[in-house]
Amino acid sequence: MSTSQLHDGPTFFKPLVDKIDPLQFKLKNTDITATAFPIYSTSQVPESLIEFMRSEFNRELENGDTYPQLGPMTRDDFVDYWFHSFCVVALKTDKLDITQVDQDWKSSFLGTFYIKPNYMPRCSHNCNAGFLVNHYQRGLKIGYRLGQVYLQWAPLLGYKYSVFNLVFVTNEASWRIWDKFKFDRIGLVPKAAIIKGHDEPVDAIIYGKDLTNVEPELLADFKEGM
Repeated sequence: MSTSQLHDGPTFFKPLVDKIDPLQFKLKNTDITATAFPIYSTSQVPESLIEFMRSEFNRELENGDTYPQLGPMTRDDFVDYWFHSFCVVALKTDKLDITQVDQDWKSSFLGTFYIKPNYMPRCSHNCNAGFLVNHYQRGLKIGYRLGQVYLQWAPLLGYKYSVFNLVFVTNEASWRIWDKFKFDRIGLVPKAAIIKGHDEPVDAIIYGKDLTNVEPELLADFKEGM
């Protein structure tokens, strides 16, 4: 699908390409082929997959240690949040048509992330993203690969800078990835969140990265084994 279908992207910067095609890669240190699909609308995604993604996100909200929402989210709430502008769905498949993928989502769904403006129109070239990994597929470094897809595709949509507003200091898996990808720690929100299992509010790191000059070495192993 054409990037002209991007909803609520950067106001003053057009996408750098006319089209983003599905992207195939190997999961890190495995022979597992995965495909990342660019999604502009829920009409591109099987309804059963949307529901599975919603259940996974609600599970993450119930865990209470990564996202600020309380949850659970209804389908409409989840769609408005996750599919607001653009998202990526990564599946364990070598097919390039998402409708042809085996709909055993516990096995085939790997993870997803959304990209949307972090600020109002005059600052909308600064994007935000949220990531979700299928809990049935943990341990495959899916989050790392999703981060690499993000660094490739966010600039193509016209974004110039990335801001992650609330990476809780207790969320080690997340901040380790963004440190590896050379994001800058541009701020700290003291006592930002009430996290399950903690008696006191925890701090949150604000991360930022220039998307116009992503270091090539961060993507060097992306398609290893392909």
